[in-house]
Amino acid sequence: MPSKPLKNPCNLCQSVRAILKRPKTGQQLCKECFFHVFETEIHNTIVDNKLFKRGDRVAIGASGGKDSTVLAYVLKLLNDRYDYGLDLMLLSIDEGITGYRDDSLETVKRNRDQYQIPLLIVSYKELYGWSMDDIVKEIGRKNNCTFCGVFRRQALDRGAIMLNVDHIVTGHNADDIAETVLMNILRGDLPRLQRCTSIITNDTSEDSSGIETSKVLRSKPFKYTYEKEIVMYAYFKKLDYFSTECIYSPNAYRGHARVFLKDLEQVRRTSIVDIIHSGEALSASVVANTTTKLPTLTTCTRCGYISSNALCKACLLLEGLNRGLPQLGVGHSAKIRRQHEERQRDSGTSTPLPTSSSPVVGGEESTVLAATVTLPSSTSSVDTGNAQTKDGLDYEAKVVVTHMKDLETRIGQLQMPSLHST
Repeated sequence: MPSKPLKNPCNLCQSVRAILKRPKTGQQLCKECFFHVFETEIHNTIVDNKLFKRGDRVAIGASGGKDSTVLAYVLKLLNDRYDYGLDLMLLSIDEGITGYRDDSLETVKRNRDQYQIPLLIVSYKELYGWSMDDIVKEIGRKNNCTFCGVFRRQALDRGAIMLNVDHIVTGHNADDIAETVLMNILRGDLPRLQRCTSIITNDTSEDSSGIETSKVLRSKPFKYTYEKEIVMYAYFKKLDYFSTECIYSPNAYRGHARVFLKDLEQVRRTSIVDIIHSGEALSASVVANTTTKLPTLTTCTRCGYISSNALCKACLLLEGLNRGLPQLGVGHSAKIRRQHEERQRDSGTSTPLPTSSSPVVGGEESTVLAATVTLPSSTSSVDTGNAQTKDGLDYEAKVVVTHMKDLETRIGQLQMPSLHST
């Protein structure tokens, strides 16, 4: 008697019932085939873009969230499977957000033991003397993401110096990159498209002695990996990750681009990758046609960090915080400067504010903290189509027009933060 045909078989193996539909391709797959294509695509991204070389010391930016947790798991898996020869470490930044980062760092510590990867935690409080809770109390929630973004980027680089790594990998996924492309286009900041669409970038940092310079590569192995598929992978693998959103981020400008992108994805599933490719093409066009001379990179006169000005963005922001002028370096600096001068005239004092284009004399130099790396517990182990288009292109065009008008309205109500980092 012939066997009953399998209902809804996996598109690849045809022998097991499909349990999911890939958001990226529309393929209906079984769990094991999904794991295989997910891991293979990331391996191909690593190999095709020559992200690593044998013997590299690689720090994985670990927040405890889904992206960095899956990145750590998959990178360890691929490193063992394909013998990359990488020395992997976890690098976490403690921004000092009570009820959020303290909880997520507990997840990172569990990942350290589960994946048997050493962990270093670097805190804002130790590096800058301020936690994000302190900063938000001082400035409110309007521009807190500007401070956090600048400080986090520098903290990752300083952590990389402590660990003496060659490479930092982050969990930025395709959705993140597409959102950044949209944000840069909406701001008219096309020159920044090159950095946000590049899968690998060069960051140059200097230690506190001001003598040796260390070039640390940054890369995004998840550049073409959809956020939904990362969530699905973490769910079916039963990975341990922290899923709460940052309590200070709901009003971030990025949220508007995210809503727009999600609606486009409902109409056309390839929208995410299409936007990334468009950003790459626009970036290439800007580079080919620009006659603008890029700023010369130097080092901050205060902390030794790489900067295009005498004072890096982090030191400028810290100067404002320490002087009780938190808006210094965020925007409307001329107005802040006038207010500061008026106060000093009234008090009879004269202490000029620093600018990012003039050196700071007598600035207190920062010190590179001694790296305390926590090692994993030796007892732990780890098991290692087309969307509905309704009325077709006409409907897609209506979605774009509607959301562009909505974005214009919302953007007009915002005080745009300065997103330029050093």
